Amino acid sequence: MGVDEVFQGASQLSLDAKGRMAVPSRHRDALQVQCESRLTLTKHPHGCLLLFPRPVWENHREQIAAWPMSARPWQRIFLGSAIDVEMDGSGRVLIAPELRSAAGMEKDVMLLGMGSHFEIWDATALAKHEADAIAQGMPDVLSNFSF
Repeated sequence: MGVDEVFQGASQLSLDAKGRMAVPSRHRDALQVQCESRLTLTKHPHGCLLLFPRPVWENHREQIAAWPMSARPWQRIFLGSAIDVEMDGSGRVLIAPELRSAAGMEKDVMLLGMGSHFEIWDATALAKHEADAIAQGMPDVLSNFSF
């Protein structure tokens, strides 16, 4: 396992009273090896949060910081809301109140492996987002895709 670890799959989780999320064991060991449990959380404009292993985030952070002044509002979204966190000894990650609020998270969340990082969604918001996407139909860019 290395920096090229691929995260996939969905996990239905609950935030505890302090706003902590337990990272599923299938990802916990990989994150320990890949980044010594050092992670970064930030907002995504679709209404979810992004959770990155720190080395992956550092690469993105450099790219985002180099964006032109015309992209300053997007830098604020990604860099301005980024918070470095660490998994505790029980494999939990504290999601700061301002990030929970931004993503409308209260209790039930979904953790989605998205390759090099994760998305964290309020469970109800994700269900609506997916239903809306299905209702809009497959985008043209996927017209030649099949399993």
